[in-house]
Formats: sequence, C-alpha cells, structure tokens
Amino acid sequence: MSETRFSSLQMTALVILRALIGWHFLYEGVAKLTRGNWSAAGFLLESKWIFAPVFKWMAQNESILRVVDAMNIWGLILIGLALILGCLTRTAASAGMLLLTLYYLSTPPLVGLYYAIPSEGHYLIVNKNLVEIGALFVIAVTRSGQFAGIDRILGRLTGRSRR
Repeated sequence: MSETRFSSLQMTALVILRALIGWHFLYEGVAKLTRGNWSAAGFLLESKWIFAPVFKWMAQNESILRVVDAMNIWGLILIGLALILGCLTRTAASAGMLLLTLYYLSTPPLVGLYYAIPSEGHYLIVNKNLVEIGALFVIAVTRSGQFAGIDRILGRLTGRSRR
C-alpha cells in the first residue's frame, strides 16, 4: 500500500488547522476553569432528542456532574494543548471528535428542536460542532504532528518517524 505524501504547503495548512482547533479547545477549557463556578448543568438540562435522558441524569446527579465538569474542562485544555503542540496528535484529534460528538448529540440542530441556550445562527443538521468534527477527522488521518510538532521529535527518538 502506498503512502500519500502531501506537499509542504498542504502540510503547513494542516498544521495551521490543527493549531487553530487546538486554540479553540484550549481557550474554551481555560475560560471554563478560570470562571470558577462554571458547570455543564445548564447545557445538559437543555438536551433534547434520543440521548436527553442520559444527559439530564448527568446534570441532576451532583457527583456525576462534578466528574463531567472536570472532564470537560481538563479534556478541553489537554486536547487543545496536544493539538497546538502536535503531541499525540491522532489521540488528541480522536478525543476532540468524541467530545464534540457528545456536544452534538446533546443539542443536535434538528427540525423541531428548540433550545433556550444561545445559538450563533440557524442550523439544520450541520453546525460548528459537526464541521469541527470533520476537521479533526482530517487531522487524525494525516500526519501533521509528524510534520511539525512533538510527534516528530518522539518519532525520531523512537525510530518511528515516517516522512
């Protein structure tokens, strides 16, 4: 099986995309952390569609909510840092896709579903979470961390570098 090679410009574009998404995750996590009293409860209670009972149960169970809040904050921060630094890029991109999928499933932009939480626009099926999931998929299946990032250094140290 032949390995697809990207031009330097294409890889630079992927690295920039990775860093921008990383910044978005990092900023969201740090903003929640520094707020001090942030909680996912309001978001989870707004949940509609088939997984709403699970998300609402999380919000209504205090001990579960504390875990969800901590995982959300630190997940955003760690995923963001890893993407920016190009460290464990595929793992970070996959974790980001999972987190965004949970956000999407909690409040999907489907016909007939209305939410009290602020929305940045009017969506039908495709919203910013789904777009970012797609972008993270591109990051996960390419080797942008090997092109520019800690993954490149780790790959050389372990002899697993493929460029």
